[in-house]
Amino acid sequence: MTGSCPSAPTWRTTCAATPSTRTWSSTADRGAGACPAGTRLPSVRALAGDLGIAPNTVVRAYRELEAAGVVRTARGKGTVVADAPPAPDDAAVGAAVERAVALARAAGWDAARLRRAVDDAQRVRSDR
Repeated sequence: MTGSCPSAPTWRTTCAATPSTRTWSSTADRGAGACPAGTRLPSVRALAGDLGIAPNTVVRAYRELEAAGVVRTARGKGTVVADAPPAPDDAAVGAAVERAVALARAAGWDAARLRRAVDDAQRVRSDR
């Protein structure tokens, strides 16, 4: 699905585009569909002008988003929202859990505290 992102005032609320990767990705998960994969982002010059910020700030934001895999840029074609990355396999999730448990043990956490942390993390994720 391709499209065009909205103008800057709408962009702020729809796609939450700000010069911050964290703000964009945390407030506009690709899964939310605010800006689906293939959606073209405004040009650097247009977005900078609409937001009243320096073009270099937009360039930096786009680079951060690209490094995070949120967008992809092709010279002469612009910047578009990237496809969602493939889901990690069971082995990758298992390895991440093992690293988290080892870190918690090293910090002196007991099993009950670790379970609370996992429950809290799941609750926070489901609230998004």
